[in-house]
Amino acid sequence: MTHSETTTDQFKPRSPVLRTLVERGYANQATDLAGLDFAFEEGIVPAYVGFDATAESLHVGHLLPIMTLRRLQQAGHKPIVLIGGGTTRIGDPSFRSEVRPMLTDEQIASNIAGIRKVFDRLLVFGDGPTDAVMVNNADWLDNIRWIDMLRDVGRHFSVNRMLSFDSVRTRLEKQENLSFLEFNYMILQAFDFLELSRRTGCRLQMGGADQWGNIINGIELVRRTEGQEVFGMTAPLVATSSGAKMGKTAAGAVWLNEDRLSSYDYWQFWRNTEDADVVRFLKLFTDLPMDEINSLGRVEGAELNAVKERLANEATSLAHGADAARHAAATARQTFEHGEAAQGLPTLQLDDEERSAGVSLVDLLVRTGLSSSKSEARRAIASRGVRLDGNVVEDLDLVVLVQPSPVRLSFGENATPS
Repeated sequence: MTHSETTTDQFKPRSPVLRTLVERGYANQATDLAGLDFAFEEGIVPAYVGFDATAESLHVGHLLPIMTLRRLQQAGHKPIVLIGGGTTRIGDPSFRSEVRPMLTDEQIASNIAGIRKVFDRLLVFGDGPTDAVMVNNADWLDNIRWIDMLRDVGRHFSVNRMLSFDSVRTRLEKQENLSFLEFNYMILQAFDFLELSRRTGCRLQMGGADQWGNIINGIELVRRTEGQEVFGMTAPLVATSSGAKMGKTAAGAVWLNEDRLSSYDYWQFWRNTEDADVVRFLKLFTDLPMDEINSLGRVEGAELNAVKERLANEATSLAHGADAARHAAATARQTFEHGEAAQGLPTLQLDDEERSAGVSLVDLLVRTGLSSSKSEARRAIASRGVRLDGNVVEDLDLVVLVQPSPVRLSFGENATPS
């Protein structure tokens, strides 16, 4: 049996949780929507999403699968967060043109500790039947014996088929190097599903659309070795209406942890959502009920700014807490409505000579800490990611004449006085 893709376009779910996932835009494709729908109706479905520990924080691009786990738990199912302490040593090659940097065991452990923070806010962990659990695939991958893996797992994989998956084929077609180490990643991910099915009764793996091939391999491995029916579902890869990758700005990644990105900057990211994306993001990244979202979706014109602030408040409350969201909103009002430099924003004091002669915009970005280097500042300007007093700047050599009152300098998605 080979699992083929089924989309949600014409499917009418019976289970409340699958209706929610489809209605709010979390479900893109699945191996067997009807079977999964029945499983949701039948009882608690343990479901997992995997996250490699490549940094000390996840970013907004990871938020969609995390919110999918949150929706499952809200509906009475069990989220499993798989941290790739083992697979991080290899790195997922899916749709990448280069090998990920190798991390030490100490770096991976530090990254795992940082990643845990966001899950503690968005999921409820514990020992109950629907409480979330976090597992580390190093617990089983670190003890694998090579010959046993080849005999027990490797024999179920066809190299011909592995070469046909988009994530591998595109790399080969571009004549980009794909190491044997990376080629093994999909086998290890499939083995993860097998281990989770044995250890936790996991029946569903979820991930982004780029994980489809890896998910299929896991389902086939579980079926062939355990004779059990399990499911796979992917979410759409989220991009903005203008085509930009979700979670990437001219200033860099939009990190979920407050120690990597301030609550104010996180709030500003959501406040600057494009008009066409507001309703979609309310569905995906907030807990607001659908009837309220539909009502907000009818707002037009200048009143849409209030809806964007609602999105920013709700999204920031989930990731950083309600107090942080309120403080960020107050800081924004103080800064932009009243023209005051709110506490906590970077400021730069210039001497009289600099005020009269002016300071290059590139230097201002670096000296205020909005950019880590002059080259990064120039890239941001070239990509129209910098605003001065609300106006997009395109002149790489612009010299700013600073008046006694502050000017408002925006870098990427973040607006800050300097």
